Amino acid sequence: MITALSINTTLKQHPLIWSAANLPYDAYMLLAVPSPIGGVIVVAANSIHYHSQSTTCCLALNDYASWPEGSGDIPKSKVSVELDAARAAWISHDVALFSTKTGTLLLLSLIYDGRTVQKLELMKSRASVLTSCMSMLGDSFFFLGSRLGDSLFVQFTCGSNVEQAECEGESAMPPAKRLHRATYEDSQDGFNVEELSLYHSSSTNTELLQKNFNFLVRDSFINIGPIRDFAHGLRMNADSNASVSAKQSNYELVCCSGHGKNGALSILHQSLRPDLITEVELPGCKGIWTVYYKGSRTLPDAGGSGLDADEEFHAYLIISLETRTMVLQTGDTLAEVTETVDYYTEGATIVAGNLFNRKRVVQVFSRGVRLLDGAYMTQELRIEGAPPQADDGSSALESISVAYASIVDPYVLLKMTDGSLQLVTGDSVNCNICVSAPKTFQNLGDPVTACSLYQDRGPSPWLRRTSMDAWLAPTFDLVDISDGSDSIQADVYCIICRRSGRLELYELPNLICVFSVNDLPHGYKFLYDCKGAPKIPLEGLKKEQVESQSQDSSKMDAGASLHVIEVCMEKWSDNFGRPFLLAVLSDGTCLFYHAYLYEGTDNNPIVEEGHDSGTGFLGTATSRLKNLRFVRLGLDQVSAKDDIATLKPVIVPFRNVGGLRGAFVTGARPIWLMNFRERLQVHPQLCDAAIIAFTPLHNVNCNHGLIYVTSQGLLKICQLPGLNYDNDWAAYKIPLKGTPHQIAYHAEVNLYAVIVSSTVQKTAAQIIESSDQGTAFITELENEDGQWMVNLEEFEVRIIESGKAGAMWETRMVLPMQMTEHALTLRIVNLKGPDQMQTLLAIGTAYVQGEDVPSRGRIILMSLGQDANDPSCWASEVFSKECKQGAVTAVASLQGHLLIAIGTKIFLHTWNGNDLEGTAFYDAPLYVMSLNIVKNFVLFGDIHKSIYFLCWKEEGAQLVLLAKDFGSLDCFATEFLIDGSTLSLLVSDSRRNIQIFSYSPKSVESWKGQKLLPRAEFHVGSHIPKFLRLPMLPTTTSTRTNRYSLLFGTLDGSIGCVAPLDELTFRRLQSLQKKLVDAVPHTAGLNPRSFRQFKACGQTHRPGPDNIVDCELLFHYEMLAYKEQLDLANQIGTTRTQILSNLNDLTISTGFL
Repeated sequence: MITALSINTTLKQHPLIWSAANLPYDAYMLLAVPSPIGGVIVVAANSIHYHSQSTTCCLALNDYASWPEGSGDIPKSKVSVELDAARAAWISHDVALFSTKTGTLLLLSLIYDGRTVQKLELMKSRASVLTSCMSMLGDSFFFLGSRLGDSLFVQFTCGSNVEQAECEGESAMPPAKRLHRATYEDSQDGFNVEELSLYHSSSTNTELLQKNFNFLVRDSFINIGPIRDFAHGLRMNADSNASVSAKQSNYELVCCSGHGKNGALSILHQSLRPDLITEVELPGCKGIWTVYYKGSRTLPDAGGSGLDADEEFHAYLIISLETRTMVLQTGDTLAEVTETVDYYTEGATIVAGNLFNRKRVVQVFSRGVRLLDGAYMTQELRIEGAPPQADDGSSALESISVAYASIVDPYVLLKMTDGSLQLVTGDSVNCNICVSAPKTFQNLGDPVTACSLYQDRGPSPWLRRTSMDAWLAPTFDLVDISDGSDSIQADVYCIICRRSGRLELYELPNLICVFSVNDLPHGYKFLYDCKGAPKIPLEGLKKEQVESQSQDSSKMDAGASLHVIEVCMEKWSDNFGRPFLLAVLSDGTCLFYHAYLYEGTDNNPIVEEGHDSGTGFLGTATSRLKNLRFVRLGLDQVSAKDDIATLKPVIVPFRNVGGLRGAFVTGARPIWLMNFRERLQVHPQLCDAAIIAFTPLHNVNCNHGLIYVTSQGLLKICQLPGLNYDNDWAAYKIPLKGTPHQIAYHAEVNLYAVIVSSTVQKTAAQIIESSDQGTAFITELENEDGQWMVNLEEFEVRIIESGKAGAMWETRMVLPMQMTEHALTLRIVNLKGPDQMQTLLAIGTAYVQGEDVPSRGRIILMSLGQDANDPSCWASEVFSKECKQGAVTAVASLQGHLLIAIGTKIFLHTWNGNDLEGTAFYDAPLYVMSLNIVKNFVLFGDIHKSIYFLCWKEEGAQLVLLAKDFGSLDCFATEFLIDGSTLSLLVSDSRRNIQIFSYSPKSVESWKGQKLLPRAEFHVGSHIPKFLRLPMLPTTTSTRTNRYSLLFGTLDGSIGCVAPLDELTFRRLQSLQKKLVDAVPHTAGLNPRSFRQFKACGQTHRPGPDNIVDCELLFHYEMLAYKEQLDLANQIGTTRTQILSNLNDLTISTGFL
């Protein structure tokens, strides 16, 4: 029954308006019909009903629709479909959009006259993703959220011309969006833009007006979940000569993701490895730059006029060596032209770039600035600085020279060796330059440690909006662009960081300080302007405030040497973007801030504890950019504290490298910062160790590529792989059009074996014919029509060869299973034959023929690799045997033997080259979920009886039980955790926990070694179906070897890691974790300590030892302000440096990919 009520909150009454009875039993959703029609739609699995106060109508969706007795003829839909688990949203007042459980989009039209609905009409559209939720955004967009595929952001339009809508639907993505999504916007879940284009015509009212819809995908969010299994394999662009941490970037993680038609292999890269085009040895290189020269070349087939700035080719490559400068012309080849150009080549170059809209090239060296028209010099400025004075009044031996420079058209900012600044200003009319040394930029006892220029570019420069007048003016944007449509304006600012930690923002060319911040290296969460703060002497403060400031200043003395050594301010989106502030400190810490408009109604800034507006003074901000604020961004993998003194990091912004925008940070641990949707994604590049210099390169042979120089003296020209970088890890997906279940990697032949299932329709006769033991099945279908179709899950094993990153992988061979045969497990095993060890693919299957048929399975051994006699054959069957005892649920190799879990038994077989011979067995309790091997030890997990620890004894040919967990636990996955000579056993369960056990036969609590003792427990919050044991990387502070960590994937699509810690580090981080629970604000106020406790779900459970630290909480320490970091370190009896070193070691040691 459905009832409509009128709720009166004043009188606390709810009179009945109307009601309807006899609704189908499978009705599960109500949709309120928008005005002016009104009423409600009742959605059932097999029918749709419309009810209002005056009208009722319905629509049958299939033959299973049920109706009350005495009902008349019910109209049937032209589309036979089931709507259980469907999602719906209204795209107009009379049209609802449905997404079914199979990913089909349907349109429900209400045919009405006035406010009377006459009938319902359901039309079918193209395929979409398997939708978990649907939501409207505005009047022309909707969002399709999916946990089994990529989520989509779709735009829809309604018009009257079908041909025009079809043309728009087949168009490509907009150029701006293509730039952000690079090559990833093509079909990743088995559909593309055309699949969501809908051309539907129907009479929607009595006037028979035609309505046409056009759907277009505007954006998508990649989803790698649910992760059922994953493998660790070699990349195609791996470097065989790599060593230590660089060797780990040779590998990638291949995950089984998605479901049904959204099933795919998700390939994940934790660190970025560019595709190498060529490399040359270049010892002694200090810097590289590419410059344009307008008119020097044109893009092929594009003419020379009207060329997009991003598509213009670079003209010259400038390479700065220790004692000279090389110049190369970037034509079809890189040709050296050092002797034929007027560039400064007698010494090193500080920086090079373009001025006057790329009509001139500017080169800065230690003693001057040279301006060139292509290859010819037009002007040179000699920088003559006065020599610094010594303490006794005499001149020092060395004069002042240029140490650093920043170029933004039409300015060049020069940082001198004495900490002062000089400004080179260009005249765009005459194309010449002049230099000045403003008093504002002088040393004055507080030298400049870092500086850069920032161009605020766009139709409406963003920083103007933060001024008082612009903030109050409601038509500011309209006034700004009224002079000319699409006119681009640009304001230039100078960013200065001083030794005292003060950041200053100057407007050019007026040299007015419009924004300043104190103590930038302290890393406060918010930055606000304190330039115009009214000065209040300390004598006017209360005694408590004076004492508090005195204590704070004493704590800050330890950080007096902390200062900014590199700063950059950049905005990558000209139209709607907000600038980012990037800074590198002298200890290697990276600070990233994002600007925003402060929407306060008063002039008071957000005062953070310990964040004073001036030295010795408190006050409020009253400057031009009074509404400008910066908020700190919490990014991982952004600290590189080793080798900071020998290799200074440099921030190099780029606008189009592989279609992406962002910045590259050189140094000992270089990182990419990529800008997506006004966010920064961090991707480390560890394949070449330290990187000295970086620059983009765009020419005929290297389309939007890059050049970088390593510390080993190698210059590499590369391109970025076509991956999706808008994630914590770079990723791309290989569509399978089926559900992937398990995957195994054969390293010797670089092949992957994947179990894939898909739903197919078979007739009952076909199923009966294939079921030799399906007696019960035959009886059940005896009276049915022979052409009755049955949905059947069909399994196969695909042999896939890995390909280039971002490209499609090739399926070399498909091994189909028999009808009703399900492949349950597969693994690469090493079997000892009579002559030699053989590496084979072992597959375990089960025949699923109903509960009345005895369970049986099959074990298959395959040899992988291309056959020399038959190039199309990539797998050959070596052995196959049916197992009548039950299904084969798990396989593993044990010291050359094959271990097979069949039903409730575990069998150990010996391989004689042609057949498997039984050697030993062990009786399992119920159902074996997993098998793990280390040397001669066996760990298996039972579906309900927790884990068992066995030992294989060669002498007696026995599988001996060492110990087990006597509790009840629904195991999901198991694995060994190795820490030197310590062996632990780890298990994940159905309640989303993980537990670590140890085998301690000498302990009294172990019942003479029969019981496994719990060592630690932790609530992950997601189901974990797979662990992968990987070796930890060595660090400079750790000397321990043979340490392994466990990488795991979850059914929610997340990836985590469990790693061992030494005792001293663990105690230190555990003490810090307890402090952070109270010191850090948590999401929605939830307590992480309570959340991470073991969840027993009502069962009796004795809490285990607290021996696990939560790194997700610990890494919040890096986001705290400097003062708070010192306070927490003092409270636990250690130092800030020690804590940051421990966290950095954890990041380095778990950099697997």
